[in-house]
Formats: sequence, structure tokens, C-alpha cells
Amino acid sequence: MNRGAETKQQTARRFVGRLSLVIAFFALFGCALLARAVHLQVLNKDFLNQQADTRHLRNEKISAHRGSITDRNGEPLAISTPVDSVWANPQELASAVDRVPELARLLSLDPDQLMRRITRSMDKEFLYVKRHISPDLADQVLTMKLPGVNALREYRRYYPAGEVTGHLVGFTSIDDDGQEGMELAFNHWLSGESGSKRVLKDRLGRAVENVASIKPPHHGRDLRTSIDLRLQYLAYRTLKAAIQEHKAESGSVVILDIKSGEILAMVNQPSYNPNDRSQYLAERYRNRAITDIFEPGSAVKPLIAAAAIELGKYNPNTRIDTSPGYIKVGSKVIKDKRNLGPIDLTTMLVRSSNVGATMVAMSLEPNDLWQILYDFGLGRPSASGFPGESAGLLSHFSNWRPISQATLAYGYGMSITPLQLAQAYAVLGAQGLQRPVSLLPITKPPIARRVIKAETADAVVGMMEKIIAVDGTGIKAAVAGYRVAGKTGTTRKYAVGGYSNDRYTAIFAGVAPVTDPRLAVVVVIDEPSAGEYYGGAVSAPVFSRIVSDATRILAIAPDDIDAVQDFTKAVALR
Repeated sequence: MNRGAETKQQTARRFVGRLSLVIAFFALFGCALLARAVHLQVLNKDFLNQQADTRHLRNEKISAHRGSITDRNGEPLAISTPVDSVWANPQELASAVDRVPELARLLSLDPDQLMRRITRSMDKEFLYVKRHISPDLADQVLTMKLPGVNALREYRRYYPAGEVTGHLVGFTSIDDDGQEGMELAFNHWLSGESGSKRVLKDRLGRAVENVASIKPPHHGRDLRTSIDLRLQYLAYRTLKAAIQEHKAESGSVVILDIKSGEILAMVNQPSYNPNDRSQYLAERYRNRAITDIFEPGSAVKPLIAAAAIELGKYNPNTRIDTSPGYIKVGSKVIKDKRNLGPIDLTTMLVRSSNVGATMVAMSLEPNDLWQILYDFGLGRPSASGFPGESAGLLSHFSNWRPISQATLAYGYGMSITPLQLAQAYAVLGAQGLQRPVSLLPITKPPIARRVIKAETADAVVGMMEKIIAVDGTGIKAAVAGYRVAGKTGTTRKYAVGGYSNDRYTAIFAGVAPVTDPRLAVVVVIDEPSAGEYYGGAVSAPVFSRIVSDATRILAIAPDDIDAVQDFTKAVALR
């Protein structure tokens, strides 16, 4: 019995010892866990929170949309539409490299090229896979649940009028920065400022929750322009038809509001569609009406006549003897098509006499003639603010020789832009006042600068009106029901070794209606090659069609009622 009791006691002691050991172990383990918890939750809390944030919190950009561009009536010319851009963390995407070809096929990318881009960017955490795709396609990408692949909301520029307003509006880069046209000129106004937010992401990089807003986005401001989209379509359609009809290389049309100086329309051919980036070629997207220069030819003669009258040397009835039909200046002989004999200043314009214009210009002091032409806006930018605007070329009178002054009289030896010519004719229509050219709508009458006296301007406009008469060179510019005034111009283009005999520029510039001029329109068609090349045959009909439709669109009342009645009777008799 004693031995059995002793054995039981030993067994009990061993059990107690083992139990105590287990309890001690668990107590020590619990204390270790408690110590570790205290270390993690109290002593090392900031470090661990920082590590968690580093792994799961990200700062993401909130894209700001660019301001819209509209015409004067609120019609959209450029708007921003939401799109998504797919990006990836190459280091994370490398774990699913076998699925990269599947991603490439979905995004219509070359798999090998995408794989090379990813492998070259393994030291980076951000790589654009494809930018500016539809939100639906971006959702399809996200449903693939590829590690490190995400979508970012951005905005893409869209131009509703396409090539009709392409040269004016311009375009933006893929990062939404203005590159050409009004997008560039007013980039500071249109651009927005992106914001940022903090988001919580899971281990696959998918956003789980928006944690905080760091910086709100500031969207760009809208821009209303002076352009009337109705007139822009009209000018574009008419010019394009003329370019095709006459097989010309290029052309431009400018329509100015004489009362305000606003640019109502400005079109060029060939054009381009700013929605198609493959068409972004300099020879297509440059705005020829502002950047390209040409010799105006006889279209400058009304300005010469204005200078002659303003300086008190001539009046519309002053006689000029152009016999025997030519004049020699230095070694150059300047001719008319035929000997017009003694003519007055008005006939000089109506019959477009080079001899008469030369005699008038040579009779004026060089500094006086230069100053008036310069005041008309020749030889200097119009200050429209359009990027790349050319100043043209009007050499200073101190550099003139007799032949320089002579050729200047009929538009050679100087170069201007279509916009400069439109601004000069607007001065004539505004009774000698020059208003700043503007691409933005004018809310109050701008301060005008007087270039010539009102009487001078009225006299020249009256003389130009006779150019549209039956025996004038601009008869094809006539508009039923309206009195219009204008001047043709035809210039030979300069080539290697001198002026070409088969390359011409056809020009017509004018104002309408004469009673109260509202519109100044310039038509320039370069290198027509279908047979006709004179300004009166090629550009004058374009002027007529544009003014005829523009006056209806703008509800400008007819000022030639008798002509309207005659026209109505003629139609009734048919």
C-alpha cells in the first residue's frame, strides 16, 4: 500500500509540474503576445500606419476638363468629352506577364511592342498602356483583374464643326495643352488645373474607397468667340466649291464686321479635321488667312486713290493722261492692256489702269504714301492675337527707289495677308475709322483710330461701287438687291528668275452694303488652273455668293430696292 500511494504521489507531482510548466509557457507566450501588441499598437504605431499607407493608400489625379470654345451665338466649336486612360505598374504587372497579349488584343495594341514597353519600364511604377479610350472599353480592361492595371479618367478634345473651323480653333496635345489656333492663343484661359485625392486600394491595385480630397480640380473657363458659325459654314462651302471648280492650289476668305472689327468668319483651303490627329501636318493646319502673305495686285489701288485724295492732290474727277498707254520708270516699262488716254481717278479704278495708278503714286511724297498705307494696317500685324500672324512686308520709304514706288501702285513689291487686306477695306467702309481686329465678341464699341477723313473714305467707296457696274472689272461681284463696292486683283506669282507667266493669285476685296457698310469680305484664290485666273472671273463670284447669303443670314436690309423690283419682275416673266 505504501508503495502504491508513493507512486500515485509521484505521478501527481509530475502532473502538477508539467501543468505548471504548460501554464508558465502559455503565460510567457501571452505576455510575449501582449508585449508584441503593445509594441505594434503603441510604440511602433506610426511606423506601421505609414507602411500600411504606403502599400494601400495612393494619391490619384483628378483631371480638370478644358473650357469649351463656342461661336458668338453659343454654338460649340470645341468641347471636352470624358475618356479613360489605362495605366499599369510594370513591377506588379510582371507577375501576370502571360496575360499581357490578352490585354494587348483588347486594346488593339501590338503584343510584342507592349511587352517591350513593360520590360523597359520595370524600374518605374507608372506606365501608360493606352490613352483616351472609351469608358466602356476601360471597364472591360478592369474586369480582367490584372495586377497593377488601372484606369484614369481624363478628357479628350472634340471639335463638332470639324474642318470648317479647324484653322481657327486649332487643336490640343494629348495632354490637353493648346498647340495651334485659338486653343493656343487662349490656352491660359481654357486650361484647367488638375486636383488630387487619396484612395484606398486592395492588393490588386483596385480602388476600394476614396479616403480624402487633397486638392479640388479647377476646370477651365469657357471662351466665346466672335465667329458666326453660320457664316463660317457659308464661307467654307463657297470657297471649297470655287477651289474645286478652278482647280486651285489653295484659298482664303475673311469676313469682318465693319462696325466692330470682329472676325465673323475665316476659312482656308485645303483644310484639315482637328479630330483626326493623322492630319496634323503644318501645310494643312496653318491658318493661311493670317500667316500666308501675297502681293495684292490691283486690290491695293483703292488705298492708293485714298492716299491721293487724303493728301489733297486728287479728287474722283481729277484727270490723268495715261497716253500712250504705257509709262517708263527707270528701265521698266509699265503698260495697260490698251491706251485709255485721259481718264479721271474714278476711271483709273474702274478700268484698273496700272499706268494711271503709277502716275498717281509717283506724284505723292514717299513718306506720305508710306504713312497712309501703314496706317491702313499694311506692313504690321493686326494685333488679333492669333499665333503666328504675319506682319507682311511694306518696306520703309527710306528704302524706296522710283521703281519701288511705281510697282507699289499696282500691288507689287509689297506683301500682305488676307486679314490685313480685309482690315484695310473695313477702314474704307467705316468712313476712315480703324477698329481693332478681334477674335472675341465686342460688348461695347471699341475705340477707333482715324486713318483718313470720312469724306475721303466715302469718295473711294463710291468709286469702287462703279467697279461692280457693267463696264467694270468686278461685275461678277454684284449682289441682287444690294449696292456693293470692291476691287479685283490679279497677280503673277514670283518664281525663280522672275515672275511666272502661268501661276497667278486671284483676289477680290469689297464692302457691303454701300449705303451703310456692314461687311468687309476678302477672297484670295491661289493658282487657279482651270483656264480662268483673273480676280474678276475667279474670286468676284465667290464674293457675290458669300455676301448674298450673309446679308440674309444677318438680316441686313437691301439698299437697292429698284434692283430688287427689277429682279422680281424678271423672275415673274420667266
